[in-house]
Amino acid sequence: MQNRGLIIILTVTLVLVTIYELSFTAVTYRVKRDAKEYAKGSLVLESQYLDSIALLSKDQWSYLGNNFKECQKKEINLGLDLKGGMNVIMEVAVDDILRALSDYNPDKTFNQALAKAKDRRKISQADFIDLFQKAFEELDPNAKLASIFGTIGLKGKINFNSTNDEVIKVLKTETDAAIDNAFNVLSTRIDRFGVVQPNITKGQTKGRILIELPGVKDPKRVRELLQGSANLEFWETYENGEILGGLSQINTMLREMQVNVQKSADSLKKATSGKKNANLSDTTKKEQSLMDIINKDTTAKSAENQSLAQFTVQNPLFGVLRPMVDRQGQPTGGSLVGLASFKDTATVNRYLRMNQSRTILPRDVRFAWSQKPYEYDKTKSMYELHALKVTTRDGRAPLDGSVVTSARPSSGVVTSDIKVDMSMNAEGAKTWARLTRENIGRSIAIVLDGYVRSFPRVSVEITGGNSEILGHFTLEEAQDLSNILMSGKLPAPARIVSDTVVGPSLGKEAIQAGFTSFAIAFLLILAYMIFYYNKAGLVADLALFTNIVFLFGVLASLGAVLTLPGIAGIVLTTGMAVDANVIIYERIREELRAGKSEKLAIHDGFHHALSAIIDSHVTSILTGIVLYTFGTGPIRGFATTLVIGNLLSLFTAFFLSRLMFDWLIRRKSKITFSIPMTEHILKNTHIDFIGMRKIFYGLSLTVTIIGAVSLLTRGLNPGIDFAGGRTYVIKFDHVVKTEDIASSLTAPFHDLPMVVTFGGDNQVKITTKYKINESGVDNEIDSLLYNGLKPYLGSTVTKDKFLTDNRKSSENVGPTIATDTKIKAVWAVAIALVMMFSYIFLRFKTWQHGFGAVVALFHDSLIIISIYSLGYGFLPFSMDIDQSFIAAILTVIGYSVMDTVIVFDRLREYIPLYPKRDRKEVMNMALNSTLSRTINTSMTVILVLLAIFFFGGAVIRGFVFAMLVGVVVGTYSSVFVATSLVYDTTRKEAKKAISPSNI
Repeated sequence: MQNRGLIIILTVTLVLVTIYELSFTAVTYRVKRDAKEYAKGSLVLESQYLDSIALLSKDQWSYLGNNFKECQKKEINLGLDLKGGMNVIMEVAVDDILRALSDYNPDKTFNQALAKAKDRRKISQADFIDLFQKAFEELDPNAKLASIFGTIGLKGKINFNSTNDEVIKVLKTETDAAIDNAFNVLSTRIDRFGVVQPNITKGQTKGRILIELPGVKDPKRVRELLQGSANLEFWETYENGEILGGLSQINTMLREMQVNVQKSADSLKKATSGKKNANLSDTTKKEQSLMDIINKDTTAKSAENQSLAQFTVQNPLFGVLRPMVDRQGQPTGGSLVGLASFKDTATVNRYLRMNQSRTILPRDVRFAWSQKPYEYDKTKSMYELHALKVTTRDGRAPLDGSVVTSARPSSGVVTSDIKVDMSMNAEGAKTWARLTRENIGRSIAIVLDGYVRSFPRVSVEITGGNSEILGHFTLEEAQDLSNILMSGKLPAPARIVSDTVVGPSLGKEAIQAGFTSFAIAFLLILAYMIFYYNKAGLVADLALFTNIVFLFGVLASLGAVLTLPGIAGIVLTTGMAVDANVIIYERIREELRAGKSEKLAIHDGFHHALSAIIDSHVTSILTGIVLYTFGTGPIRGFATTLVIGNLLSLFTAFFLSRLMFDWLIRRKSKITFSIPMTEHILKNTHIDFIGMRKIFYGLSLTVTIIGAVSLLTRGLNPGIDFAGGRTYVIKFDHVVKTEDIASSLTAPFHDLPMVVTFGGDNQVKITTKYKINESGVDNEIDSLLYNGLKPYLGSTVTKDKFLTDNRKSSENVGPTIATDTKIKAVWAVAIALVMMFSYIFLRFKTWQHGFGAVVALFHDSLIIISIYSLGYGFLPFSMDIDQSFIAAILTVIGYSVMDTVIVFDRLREYIPLYPKRDRKEVMNMALNSTLSRTINTSMTVILVLLAIFFFGGAVIRGFVFAMLVGVVVGTYSSVFVATSLVYDTTRKEAKKAISPSNI
């Protein structure tokens, strides 16, 4: 073997690097094990133990010159699906940045163009600013962007003579800078949050920021920390006595409007009485007043509820907004004008925004809700409504958070209430002194991100620029608020468009299931190779073991994150690594049957198998690259292990195995490549595959038509990756029925949610689209979910316990992310097919080979999709069409091509050897001679996939099922479809005879 010395050096180097990289994981594992033993089940003590080790200097604790924190950074990182934590995708709205850059210009064309671009962005991957420019010029071809963006802030960059293209160039630069600023602000907040090994990166789509927070146990706190734009404002206020009179008039106005509607309905009913026109009767029913509906709904209610309903009918506004008055009906003073339940705040907003209401209220009044429930409300469902006074020409607050120079949590001297102390710069101190001087005896509202945090009554003028925010904070809340203020204001609101929360218990279950499937698959492969290939199987097993060890070492050295699909990728890599050995061994067996010596057969077997091995691995690597490019999170983890595993299997299967065979030959050891039972399996077969091609065309066409009918009638079951929505995995202490759970949640979610068994009979996955377009409703939905499931949880399960113990994971995908994911999925599959066609065309020099392979791949994909259409709702595992499903489709594409290439490679070898034989005969010879390799490579992968399917856990069962179907169908199409299509698309004269010069 040539370059034996180089291969030995490279192998030894890889072994040493692997041992070094994995040693950090071993060291940190030992420390964490000691922490668990010390804590004896207490998470607090365990955390304190690890924190104490992390604080030690290198003189006190070190490993190879690294302290514990540095060792943790070098260990194998576990993904959120294994470790637990939170994955967030945030989006800084580019349209909000453009509004800010225009100084909130009210120009009609400008705002219509923004709205139009926002709609187009839902179905396009183009840059938002380009979409905006196109929409702006469509609405008014003669309009100039310079007139919109010629602001003081952009002075020197945009002038009146700037062309639209020049303005767009400036806007892109400014937008990029704003997004970079938002990225830095969020990074600072996360660093202050104290998460171990957080990961924050920019997404491919402009404005998207991807955040991973492993180990997070308080998702609510994270959402508030990340979404707060730090838009701090100080507002003058109205006294509630100045506003309540207007509210009373609005209440009377609404009552009169209802009376008029009722009179109209009664007149219409009288006019149509006696008529038998059912359609007109239906129309009358639709025109019933609100009072009729309420009276009907409250017939069976208690007297108390009837009284409340009657009061609401007579007082539409005060029925949902309780005015702040004392027992004598006098205003209590302050900016707080009323209280409303969280479910009624939207109704109150609608009433106060009516044009008739605006004519009654002062022109400069603005209303804002409190951030937290009313202090004295035991139900914690009532929120405060405050009346702010607009005193500036541009409608903005007279003082904002840009003047804040420092913020820190503290506690009061007299009481122990937690508050946030602030200091202002000179300009802010001057404005603050004026505000407090002019509002002595009145309240000043301190508003953060549109919600009132506190509304202190001013008693004296405050100089020096010092102030405080009160709000019944916990120490954590005060610390987070201080961090938000100090880390800076976001240039535009950053919204969470997708988030996934994985509980630590589900992560532990996933780890156990993943490694159990890995161990079983590994043992199955080892046993199969020894059973089928005897002593040569031991060489393959040793190469396989080395490949896995190297793979973990490379993952650790690259800092790659190991996810559950990543473990599946490792397990699948074991199957593909064995495939390379199968290709080599089958070729060696052919050489031995040809009468060659053992040494020469091994040499020629490796030599002739090299082309097929390279082709098969390159196609899988190309698939992995496509997956990594278009996938996110766990899918990228799968792609990473797939690509690295394929590269390493090339080295271990071809070079390391060859090195071991040469060593055995030099020791004159007898090498056997089969046992008596397997020696003659699929030997000397003479199946007329090409002659039977029309039968298999018909079979494929029949299955395809059945699938097409199912797709047109039943359709598919899109996961929230594609449809958007909220998904929760809930575990109960006893067996539950999915239909009962769905029925209990229908009322709170205003629609029937999808509920399926997930894993055991006591665990379900709930999917709903309730308020998917709204942000800041997580607490409300948590409450609705808990209350709806309370009958199945038991009286001892509190809401906090439910959220931490019973709710194993949650996922929220907004419609924008879902649209992007669908577009990326289509592109990923299309690009994969184009890449496969191009590669095969380049390797085999004829379009027929590329065409046959791509049609076979399309055939495989369509059958998998059809089975998912036929099976969802019937099979006892998830059959959602999501990112994992697309990953399975792409992996099957790569694997199917690998099988096809083996046949094509043998065909390319045979054509020059038999130039005068009929092409049909040559193709049948190629198919029969590679049949053993095709079956064996498929069997090894199927064994692996079966192990993952049964032991890998419910989370990836649907993903693995798609791959199982794909491998079976891919093997079928490689043998019965791809080569047959090459034959049918070849010219008639070429089928008869072909000379070597044409190859």
